[in-house]
Amino acid sequence: MTASGELDRDREWRDVAAGPPVPFDAELAAVLETIAEYVPRTITAEQIATFRQRMAAAGSNDEQIVRDGAFTVETATAPGEPDVSLLVCRPSAVPEPAAAVYFMHGGGMVFGDARSGVREPLDWAQELGLVVVCPEYRLAPEHPHPGPVDDCYAGLLWTAGRLAEFGVTSGRLLVAGTSAGGGLAAALALMARDRGGPALAGQLLLGPMIDDRNDSVSGRQMAGLGVWDRTSNATGWAALLGAASGTDDVSPYAAPARASDLSGLPPTFIDVGAAETFRDEDIAYADAIWQAGGSAELHVWPGAYHGFDQIMPEAAVSRAARAARVSWLRRLL
Repeated sequence: MTASGELDRDREWRDVAAGPPVPFDAELAAVLETIAEYVPRTITAEQIATFRQRMAAAGSNDEQIVRDGAFTVETATAPGEPDVSLLVCRPSAVPEPAAAVYFMHGGGMVFGDARSGVREPLDWAQELGLVVVCPEYRLAPEHPHPGPVDDCYAGLLWTAGRLAEFGVTSGRLLVAGTSAGGGLAAALALMARDRGGPALAGQLLLGPMIDDRNDSVSGRQMAGLGVWDRTSNATGWAALLGAASGTDDVSPYAAPARASDLSGLPPTFIDVGAAETFRDEDIAYADAIWQAGGSAELHVWPGAYHGFDQIMPEAAVSRAARAARVSWLRRLL
């Protein structure tokens, strides 16, 4: 890495012409046209309100979260500025859970809520015996950086302080997230390291949104294709950072790819689709962790677009991705 915090690979990206688009997996490609109305390729600032309503309608209700009594569900409040609402899901029949997963939902920093992102972490929790805590972080553009990440950090401190109450052994706390939530999880790992915050057992980053520069080969290569293309990505970053997006004045707590030092981070799992905007920045992040002497497991799923396993969970590549995540968690714990 360079002293300025840019990865050497990032510099190379600016000199590489994007080739033709990566072909989509056949099973995943089959549903792209049918979901276009609900999951568009390109989202602009003018469409944020509309898609917030659609995502809210698709979220999980408490009956779905309880899962026939498998979990007890409550809402808690973490002190902050302002206070942060948390969704707390505890396994009903597991007095001593294996760990607590602090999970942040996706939505490009502009969509979603705690319930909309909780389905897959509850799958992990049901299989492995985990507590799941999800923060209701504020959304951009109404609440730009550092509002969202500050909310998430306040909730992380609250969760770390209640591990004994949950029956979780001290130190068995992971951060996790998908898309924007994956970026927030990566930022929390950096903040916890830099501020002497909670010791983390791991970070699980699923298609994380981590680089506001939005100029990778994969971003240019897949422009206008799949899900959450380069224009959508620009929309999300502009909402979070305003005019600072893409400039030298961006904190690694907003865009973790800006970090110049990735040493001292917990064991990391990163996965991403080969046919999506975030491919190159996520590969570079794993590579930077290795260069810093850290532990990272990286999966790049062939033919997969952003959010592929949520959109078509029954596809073979989606099943493989979900199995790999559970396998990593099982080995870590």
